[in-house]
Parts: sequence; structure tokens; C-alpha cells
Amino acid sequence: MERTFVMVKPDGVQRGLAGQIISRFETRGYKLMGLKLMQISRELAETHYGEHKGKGFFEPLVSYIISGPVVAMVLEGKDVIQGARDMMGATNPAKAAPGTIRATYGIDVGRNIIHGSDSAASAEREINLFFKPEELVSYTRDIDRWLYE
Repeated sequence: MERTFVMVKPDGVQRGLAGQIISRFETRGYKLMGLKLMQISRELAETHYGEHKGKGFFEPLVSYIISGPVVAMVLEGKDVIQGARDMMGATNPAKAAPGTIRATYGIDVGRNIIHGSDSAASAEREINLFFKPEELVSYTRDIDRWLYE
């Protein structure tokens, strides 16, 4: 099984969408391994978005992500990295496929509700940035036998 990092951004939390978004992932069959409401520090935000340092949108992006609480989560499931990204939809909500999280709830590319890891390497990096090992819970669900062969 694969793990990924997903974050409901400040706009999603402020709009009261965290529960609905978490529910979508659970309904799909992905298992929550870690979940927390948190206020991201500037230092963590700058590390998280470090690949964009020096770009014109870096400071507005950092300022936005620390502007309010976020819901950080680790999901586990078969091909969960790509599956979660497919569920989120295109970064620009106006270009996201109907039914995706961003198409359903998003309006503006700068307020697109959700973040998800884009690769196994990013997932590992982001999980380690936002969660301590002891904050992740491994467990067996009886329903897994109905989800996977």
C-alpha cells in the first residue's frame, strides 16, 4: 500500500469543507493514517514550498498558507498518490474536471481548497514535514478485504 500527504488549505477550513473533503477520501476507500488541525508556521511553510523560493508567487503562497488553520492528513491505499490527485482535479478550479474537489468547491487558482503530494518522493518528504512517526497510526480495517483482491 502507498501513502500520500493531503492538506485542506485555509480557504477549505474557513469555508467548513474539511469534513466533506475527508469523507470523499474515506468513501473512495482510502484509509486515514494521520489527521490534525494545525496552524502552519512561516518556517514550515517556507520549507514546504521551498522549490518555489525565488519565484514571484512564493511570498503570497507562504502568506496564504499561514493565514489560517489547515487540516493535514496522511492517506493510505492502492495507488493513493495518483488517485488522490485525480480526485482533487486540476490546480486551476476553472479547468478541473466536473466532480473533482477543486471543480466542486474551488473558484480561484489561488484559493483552490486542497494540496496533495504529486509523487512518492514528495509524499515521503511532506509526510515527514507535517507528521512525527508516532502521529501515524497503522491499523487493519475489516472493510479492506472488500476493497482489495
